[in-house]
Amino acid sequence: MKAPHILIVDDEPNIVMSLEFLMRKNGYQVGIARNGTEALAAIDQTAYDLVVLDVMMPDVDGYEVCRQLRQHPGRVGTKVIFLSAKAREADMQKGYDVGADLYLSKPFSTRQLMEKVRELLA
Repeated sequence: MKAPHILIVDDEPNIVMSLEFLMRKNGYQVGIARNGTEALAAIDQTAYDLVVLDVMMPDVDGYEVCRQLRQHPGRVGTKVIFLSAKAREADMQKGYDVGADLYLSKPFSTRQLMEKVRELLA
C-alpha cells in the first residue's frame, strides 16, 4: 500500500518546513503550496488524501480553497484540516461550513495533529 499523500498549504515558511518534516518522518508523501493559487493548481493535478490548510493567505484564502476542493468531482474523498491562528467560534464554524473535516487553531500540538491525521486517513 502506498503512503498517503498530504498537501501542506501555508504562506509561513517555518510552518511549512516543520509540517513537511513531521509528515515525512511519519511516512507520508508531501506536497507543498505557498498560497491558495498554488494549492488549487496542486489539487487539480494530484489526488491528495489530505490537505492541511491555512486560512489567511495573501491571494485565495483557505476557505475558498476548501470550497473549490469540495466542488472538484475527482476529490470527494480528500480530507481537509484547517490550521489557523483565527480561533474564534465564527471562524471555525465557517471552516466546517465550507467542508473542513477538522479545524485546529495555532499554535497547535504536533502530537495532536499527527493523531488527527492518522484518524482521518485510517
